[in-house]
Amino acid sequence: MGLRGKSLLSGVSLAVGAALGAALAGWRLRGDPGSVWVQAAAELSVPPAAGVTRFGLPGFAQLKSRESHVLSYDPRLRGPAWVLEQLNAERIHGTATRQSCDFREDESVHHYHRADNNDYLGSGFDRGHLAAAANHRWSQKAMDDTFLLSNVCPQNPHLNRIVWNKLEKYCRGLTKSNKNVYVCTGPLFLPRMEPDGKMYVKYQVIGKNNVAVPTHFFKVVVLEKFSGELELRPYIMPNSPVDENAPLERFLVPIERIERAAGLLFVPNLMKSTNKLQAITAGGK
Repeated sequence: MGLRGKSLLSGVSLAVGAALGAALAGWRLRGDPGSVWVQAAAELSVPPAAGVTRFGLPGFAQLKSRESHVLSYDPRLRGPAWVLEQLNAERIHGTATRQSCDFREDESVHHYHRADNNDYLGSGFDRGHLAAAANHRWSQKAMDDTFLLSNVCPQNPHLNRIVWNKLEKYCRGLTKSNKNVYVCTGPLFLPRMEPDGKMYVKYQVIGKNNVAVPTHFFKVVVLEKFSGELELRPYIMPNSPVDENAPLERFLVPIERIERAAGLLFVPNLMKSTNKLQAITAGGK
């Protein structure tokens, strides 16, 4: 498969694994900065002439392109597997306001598989943006799109409003000294040892639609410097109250930890564009 045109991040795509081999093959801008297109390809080998796909495929990765972000939707979670956005000095400023924004169902998702606002009522969880609204003040439509529930996960209120908010502000601040800041954010469901000595992945669900509550969240930040060099900063935070005075550096992790836990890949795709990738982890500078 060939893709033409100028790719963001000098041809780098933050490609990630998805069901049935569907992959994010390119994320490009055409015309004005608000127009985002995703091209994806499903690679599936089937027996010749078997007619196995006669009635279609029961499912594959749902890639959705918005004014402000691109996401892969996981119907089992009733939420995103990952959300990818581009920040720069122009995009984080503008006249867009949250005052007219309302959280709403994503009608592009089948009604069996989507969350609604009633799922969050009385749950004790915030509707936590993955692509942050304040990242997209450049366009009211772009900000509005961040309020689709396909861009939302149940998030602990203390985390959402304090330390996670601090991390989002930090990412916006990075646009002052970098050409572009690419942010990929998503939920994690990490195993924990139970009293029987065995490891289990256990998570709560809320509402009549059984919206999955992540145990943790990740944020992978890729800095494109004016020199063309790339810098990688991967974070994991628990979906629970966090010491509001904790430095953000405490949550830096090796990128391999996120790649293994989320089933995603970042480094191989970045290395296609540069041999000067600097990875910043806990204890790094």
